[in-house]
Amino acid sequence: MTPGAETPEGADATVAVRHDLDHVPLVDPAAKGGLVGVLRRRYLLKLMVRRELRARYIGSKMGLAWSYINPFTRFLTFYFVFGIILGRGQVPHFAIHLFAGMVLVNLFTESFNSGTRSILQNKAVVQKMPLPREIFPIASMLVSLYHTGPQLVILVGACLATGSFSPDPVGLLAALLGFGIVILLGTGMGLMFAAINVMYRDWTRVVQIFTQVLPFTAPMMYPYTLVEKRFSGFPEITHFYLFNPLAEAVLLIQRGFWITTISPADAKTAGAEWGFKPGLHTNFPDHLFERGLIMLGAAAVFLVFAQWVFTRLDDKIPDRLV
Repeated sequence: MTPGAETPEGADATVAVRHDLDHVPLVDPAAKGGLVGVLRRRYLLKLMVRRELRARYIGSKMGLAWSYINPFTRFLTFYFVFGIILGRGQVPHFAIHLFAGMVLVNLFTESFNSGTRSILQNKAVVQKMPLPREIFPIASMLVSLYHTGPQLVILVGACLATGSFSPDPVGLLAALLGFGIVILLGTGMGLMFAAINVMYRDWTRVVQIFTQVLPFTAPMMYPYTLVEKRFSGFPEITHFYLFNPLAEAVLLIQRGFWITTISPADAKTAGAEWGFKPGLHTNFPDHLFERGLIMLGAAAVFLVFAQWVFTRLDDKIPDRLV
């Protein structure tokens, strides 16, 4: 026997020790970690976002150019219908008033809808790869955020076209605060309902109906001053209306873009029927920023709650995808 060689009995003992797994704890093969786990896998998240973007434009000759064509067409439609045909002169630059709100409402509804469907649409990947399943609604939200960029370009271009656009730092901070509210809230809703939708498939339809109603709950197709005027005798209703975080976010982005396009000459031509008054602050509720910060905190708390709900349902997802 050569020196150092093991006997058959010794080799068997070594193999037995090497394959003794009794002391090794059982670990769920699926990757965990929640939202933190998703952030640790940023490269994988980037691949998921690219994959979803390519899937949306597969077979298209114009590709991402549609991201600019669609919002530009929508803005021109708003301008023609509301600005020319209906003559909504009660509110100066009403098309910008409406489109500014639509930027955030579209971001929220798209994040909510696509996030709700994200796990079911990627069930083949979920069943084959051990990765944090939160990555799918997060990727859907980032794709929705990506498509918001062209809408912002159209919005800024429309504001500049008025010739009276004078943005101020406070207004830009207001717009950023509105985006923060919508991003946190849309992510939380998409995350929570992505898991719930796997358990109960009818939630896809419920979410679609809910998001169709949402645009009418925010002051876009009508100004906030009209709400305040209609319920002047019942201020409780106005306060209840402002509990809607989406309404608060729309008011914040309008503070950043729409109101800063109105010159003194524009204000003089506006009617008083809808309660519009010249000035930066007279067309918004009191304590706009304070309300916005409260809504931002509430959206962050809701995101934590949504992660908790997702974690509770996470282990059941693979079985319900069969």
